Amino acid sequence: MPRPEPTGRELFFRPSELIVSKTDTRGRITYANSVFQHLAGYAEHELLGRPHSIIRHPDMPMCVFQLLWERIAAGHEVFAYVVNLARNGDHYWVFAHVTPTYDADHQIVGYHSNRRVPARDAVEQISGIYQLLRDEERRHKNKREGLAASRAVLDSHLESQGMTYDAFVWDLTRRCAAA
Repeated sequence: MPRPEPTGRELFFRPSELIVSKTDTRGRITYANSVFQHLAGYAEHELLGRPHSIIRHPDMPMCVFQLLWERIAAGHEVFAYVVNLARNGDHYWVFAHVTPTYDADHQIVGYHSNRRVPARDAVEQISGIYQLLRDEERRHKNKREGLAASRAVLDSHLESQGMTYDAFVWDLTRRCAAA
């Protein structure tokens, strides 16, 4: 399936709705609930077995996904603000919680993600940071160099705040929930 061009139109879902998906260890979708299917604009058979990146929006910084994959592959949960791309090119923001799934021998066999409606203030604030990271990525012709450079910008931002990535996300979440 060719990746759609972003339309600039934003989709919304209700705070009572929860987007749920599961993947194998390589990020291929093994489960997608009806909310995910509806919002992304794909039928279940079009999602199963496909890479979760089928909904990756081009404005989402690669370094955030790099950090996410590092954390979950190491057995940690991660929370992140993510902009996704629907099949028709519209986009939608989520507050994602991604966790590893283990087998009886405590080996990671996949990942589970729940996504909720994010606070609008958080989306506005994270959008500006994500734009800086994507601008840094685009300054480099080589994708690996761009990824490394944007990760350095993210790490520098976190260091200047005296925070880990997790602390940064939760600080943003708390501040926006209190507003």
